[in-house]
Amino acid sequence: MAAMRLRTEMPDEKNIVWHPHKVTRAHRETLNGHKGALLWFTGLSGSGKSTVAGALEQTLYSMGIRTYLIDGDNMRHGLCSDLGFSDDDRQENIRRVGEVAKLMVDAGLVVLTAFISPYRDGRKQIREMFDLARFIEVFVDTPLAICEARDPKGLYKRARSGVLQKFTGIDAVFEVPEQPDIHLNGQDLIKNSIAKLLYLLRDQKIISLEIQKKLF
Repeated sequence: MAAMRLRTEMPDEKNIVWHPHKVTRAHRETLNGHKGALLWFTGLSGSGKSTVAGALEQTLYSMGIRTYLIDGDNMRHGLCSDLGFSDDDRQENIRRVGEVAKLMVDAGLVVLTAFISPYRDGRKQIREMFDLARFIEVFVDTPLAICEARDPKGLYKRARSGVLQKFTGIDAVFEVPEQPDIHLNGQDLIKNSIAKLLYLLRDQKIISLEIQKKLF
């Protein structure tokens, strides 16, 4: 049985005070040897965003970077198991992911998320939660026809048959990022996409040139 969301009254903000800690993000980043950041992979289902994000995490891990990959399907097994796929639930799903990612970045991790996240406003709201250069929007751009031909989960087939309603790209909109921090060709070789992402992380001073040299 699916979990149920309980409606509660909003707490009085006067009773909620942010508690600062003596160990800060800067301390944790010094210990890690790199900065924390969020790479937000967006694109159609089947675009390759999860594949590229997973490959990048493996690469970063081999370089000694502390990472965590948050996958859309995995989140819906736990924290977001009470959400459906209405517009409101999609927005709440993304909001929760953003809050979790923010905590992880504060822990000094390089966080990667792979979500369709179809709405520009939703992605903008997540960006505004982070300091400049700590949020990196990665658009994995793959034509719908290619995504549908891949159809790794059989979702496009179900959507075309009418079994699956409000599926992004078929009968639900995907708002293409207008100014992503990096625009990847979803048909490019994965190693090329990884190289571009690593150089961006270096340019944004998330990782150092010395760390990158461990791989190249």
